[in-house]
Amino acid sequence: MPNVDLILGADPSRRRSIRTEPTQRRSTQRLDALLDAAAEIVDESGFERLTTQMVAERAGASIGTVYRYFPDRVAVLHALRERSVRRYRERVADDMERAELDSWWRIIDVALDACAAMYRDEPGFSVVHAARRETPDDDIEPELAHRLARLIDDEFGADRDQAELRFRLGIAMELGDALISRAFERDEAGDDRYLAETKRLVHDYLAEFLGDARATSNAA
Repeated sequence: MPNVDLILGADPSRRRSIRTEPTQRRSTQRLDALLDAAAEIVDESGFERLTTQMVAERAGASIGTVYRYFPDRVAVLHALRERSVRRYRERVADDMERAELDSWWRIIDVALDACAAMYRDEPGFSVVHAARRETPDDDIEPELAHRLARLIDDEFGADRDQAELRFRLGIAMELGDALISRAFERDEAGDDRYLAETKRLVHDYLAEFLGDARATSNAA
C-alpha cells in the first residue's frame, strides 16, 4: 500500500492565519461557521468583495467574534484556503487508498480528479486559486508538490534529480489548478474539454522527465 500519509503531512513552519486557535469544541464550531459563511460569500460574489462585516452578518455573529479569530479579510481568505487545501489533501489520500497506483501518472491523475471534484463539492474552493493575489507568499502548492514527489519516488523510485522532480511537480500542479479553475469558470459543472486537456498537458509535461506513464513499479 502506498504511503499516502505523505499527502496529509503538515508543515509546522507554515504561518498561522488564525489569531486565536480554538481549543474547545464550541470554539471550533464557531470558527467553522465563520469559514462556512466566508465560503458562501466567495461563491456568490467572488473573493474580492469579501469583508469581515459580511462574514459576521452571514454567520450571525458579532464583528468582535470575527476579529477574535481573524485580524482582517486577508486572514479570513487565507484560513479558508488552508481549510480547503487540507480537505483537498484528505480527499486525495482517500482516493489514492482506493485506487490502483500502478504508475506515477495514476498518482497525478487522482490528484487532478480530486481537485476537479473539490471545485464541484467544496464551497469556497475557488479561493485556493483566486486568493493567491492576496496571499502571494503562500507555499501550499509547492509543499504538496514536494509530498507528491516523495510519494512518486517511494513507489517508482529511480535515479532522478529530486530537486528537479519537485520543481516540475510544482509547475504541473500550478498548471493543473489554473486550467481546472478556468474549466469551472466556463461551466459550473466543469468544462469537460478543458478538464481533458488539463490532463493531457500535465501528462505530457511530466512525461518528459518521468518517462512512460504506463510504467509500473518494481517495488515489492
